[in-house]
Parts: sequence; C-alpha cells; structure tokens
Amino acid sequence: MSSGSHHSFVSGARREFECDYVVAGSGAGGASAAISLARAGFHVIVAEAGPWRAPEDYPWSMHGTMRDMFHDWGTLVATGDSIIPIVQASLVGGTPVINSAIVVRTPGDVLASWRDEHGMGDVFAEKAIGDAQDAIERELQIQETDWKVVGATADDMLQGLKRLGREVHPITRNVTGCKGEMQCLQGCKQKSKQTANNLWLPELIDQHGGTILSCAHVQAVELASGQATGLRGHFRHPVTRKRGADFRVVARRGVVVAASATGSAPLLQRSGLRMPALGKGFRGHPGAGVVGVYDRPVDMHVGPSQATASMHHRLDHGIKLEHLSLPLELFAARVGGAGHTLMHKLDHYRQCAMWVTAVRAEAVGEVHQTWWGGRSVTYAPTVRDLQRLRFGTKLLAQAHVEMGARAVWPGVAGLPPELSADQLDLIDQAPLDNKAWTWVLSHLFGGCVFGADPQRAVVGPDLHVHGVRRLHVVDASALPTTLGVNPQHTIMAVARVTAARLANG
Repeated sequence: MSSGSHHSFVSGARREFECDYVVAGSGAGGASAAISLARAGFHVIVAEAGPWRAPEDYPWSMHGTMRDMFHDWGTLVATGDSIIPIVQASLVGGTPVINSAIVVRTPGDVLASWRDEHGMGDVFAEKAIGDAQDAIERELQIQETDWKVVGATADDMLQGLKRLGREVHPITRNVTGCKGEMQCLQGCKQKSKQTANNLWLPELIDQHGGTILSCAHVQAVELASGQATGLRGHFRHPVTRKRGADFRVVARRGVVVAASATGSAPLLQRSGLRMPALGKGFRGHPGAGVVGVYDRPVDMHVGPSQATASMHHRLDHGIKLEHLSLPLELFAARVGGAGHTLMHKLDHYRQCAMWVTAVRAEAVGEVHQTWWGGRSVTYAPTVRDLQRLRFGTKLLAQAHVEMGARAVWPGVAGLPPELSADQLDLIDQAPLDNKAWTWVLSHLFGGCVFGADPQRAVVGPDLHVHGVRRLHVVDASALPTTLGVNPQHTIMAVARVTAARLANG
C-alpha cells in the first residue's frame, strides 16, 4: 500500500476524506484500535483534536506543556462539593505522551466483574486480554524501571514501605533507555517513552497508507438508517483556537470513538444520541500526596517521575501507593501558601519527596456536553473514599519518617501544615471533607460504558453502541468499573480485542 498522509490545521474549503474505519481520538484506545485495524488491511483515518508534537519540540517547562499538550491548558475540572483538577492531554498520542508510562496488566477480578456483573460474556476474557497485552508489551518494550537512573525519592519509598511490612516494587513502564531526566510529565524529549505518536501512528502512515488529521475537532458522528456512516468537524488552530476548514470523513465500515472519558460521551450527545446510560458511570482514581521533608537532598528532579509503587492495599483498602516527583512549578501549586511561607517551602525543594495515594474510588459521576460546547464533569469522592485516602496518607507519612524525614507536610486543611514524627496520629483526625484535601483526578473511566443492559450501558457485548450499527467505543469511557491499577495497558488491550473482533466480523 502507498504511504499515507498527515493533515494539520488548514483554512479554506471543506476537506473530504473516505476510508474503511475512522477513529476519533489518538490516545491509548484510539491509537491501539487504529494500528490493529490498519494491520488487518483496512484503510484507517484518525482524527485528533490536538496537534502532533515532535519530541524534540516538547517544552522543558510545565507551563509550556500545559500550553502545548494539555487539554485547555489543564483547566478541566470535576465539580461536586469541591473542585478537583483533571489531568488530561490533547495531542496526537493522547495522555500517554504526558503520563509516567506506567504499565500494569488488567487484574483478573476486574475481568470477572465485566463478565459476570456487566454481561460481557467472554468478549474480554483473561486469555483475550492477556494475549493482547503480551503483544503490546513486546511492541512497546515494556520493562521494569532501571534502578540505576532512579533518584532517592523512589528508592526511599521502596525501602520505607518494606520496613513497614508492605509489598512494594519497581514500576514496569513502556520506556527503554531512560536517562532519568524527570521529563515524563512534559513528554520525553529523548524518545525513551514508547508512545503511539512515536511508534504506531507513524507506522499507520508509512506502512499501511493511513491518514492522521491533527488539530481536527470532531463535531459529530454522522448517522443514517440506524448506523454510523462517518464523522464531521473542523480544523482548529492549537494556539489561537482560530477555526479552520470544515472536514468530513465517510467511513465505509464503521466509526470508532476514542475521544476520552471526558470527551466520548459529549461527542455522542452532540451527534444526537439519547440513551439512558450516556454520560453516566463516570469514575476515577482520585488521589493526593504527602510530602516528606528531609535533612539531606533527595532531589525530585532526578530519575523518572514515577518508579515505585505498592498494591498491598488494593483490595482491602482500595488504594495504590506511588512515588510521584513533580517539577518545581507543580510542586509550588501542591504545597500551598503564599509570599514568605511559599518561598520558605520552595527553598526546601531539594530536600522534599512526595508520595501519593490513588484511591479506587466508589464515587460515580457524570460527564456531559455543555450548551456552549465544552465538557461538564460532576464528581465527588464519598466519605468512604476519604477514609481510604486518609489511611494511605498516614501510611506514607509513616514511611517518610521511617526513612528519616524530619517532618511531613500533609497538605490537609484542618491539620497543622507541618507534622513532626510524633504528630502523625493527627492524620487520623483529618476532616472527611473533599474541600480539605488537595485532590487530583486521573485514571478516568466511564460515560459510554459497555454492558448487556441498554438501560445501564452504551456499548453492547457485540461491541456496537446499543441500537446503532457500525459505531464502537474503545477508550476509557467504555470501561464500566475502576481497576485499582494504572489503566493505559487495559485501555490498549480492550481496543485491540475490539479491533480484532471488527476485523474478523
């Protein structure tokens, strides 16, 4: 097949395209589905709202990253009884370009739940998902973090939790040749991170004749006679937001939606779909960090952004513990304060390490299209979720002290801003109020969930949207439950299994 093409922002007359499958979104799910369908011999077009950034052009600063690579400068938030920032990218390759490259296989209990509680049968059986993940791991060169390049923050957490008798391990990542420059959250300029914009999407163009549309905002899926026939939208400048040319894609075999857990449901709503479950079932792994302050340099700027994790309490307390190093700009926002207080804290940046608790939350929210064309996310962690976070925060504070921290900064309103080793029991009294905690919401799920019951689900066991043929959803919005582990590996595998079914159907 002849080489494909990449079309970015253009003005002027409407552009017309035709293909077998069109994929809306190029993140973990969209890219995985697109390359799988292309390898099966189909002509595939991918439409991505964000720009295609080359690694050598990734910004060094978080300010630049938020401008060039985050969704709307990172201003998307979940509202409920508090405001929680949502971490999500907008560029070719999606959020995996700016995450910590953590790869975890799908737990068997999750797959059993999808089978038994959501009526999916053997569609996502352990063997099917396992085979897909085996292939993905080979292609993305999945490997355990090279401990020679990690910093003290990761190693201290590993040793501290071991001393407290908890399971803890080096993180497995889609990274090769990591230089330990702590640029994971800004994109990896060294190309060590094996992401779709560096691997699968160039293959789509160069080897399979596919097409990428970047800066291409998808307005709606086109529907006719009960089936999806394509999509339409317009190009949008990535900086000025100037509207460019309209475009339309006709898809002979189907439309694959992968616009993210905050974008796919609004897209289907804009397309005229009215379903009981559309926009419902939004879930996530909200989390918060605790900072240990040491009398020695621990240097968060050394090593990968994340290298140590513990799933010891995944089932009994519903939490995952991780080391998370932050660039100075994000660290300043995390520790709080102003004026001399903030400057005093930042003066200790080299002596600070932050470890986080990610909660497998029971909270369920909604995501919807707003009247002005934006996205609205309603979500509020429950009291039980807060109890889980409080448990994890105290455990990590104890691990900090175990490794010699002279103090911890809990970052919780209602507690002293700094706790000494003999004050950690105060964390047990931390308010069970979302407004008191510095939550951040990542690992998003739901909005277009799969399941057998069309009253409770959007995508059926046949992997078509209920009541609409040739319309499929393959991103995190389709996952009906949280996982308790980082989701990108699961999303890619679900998309690959879905694509295989479409190719063989």
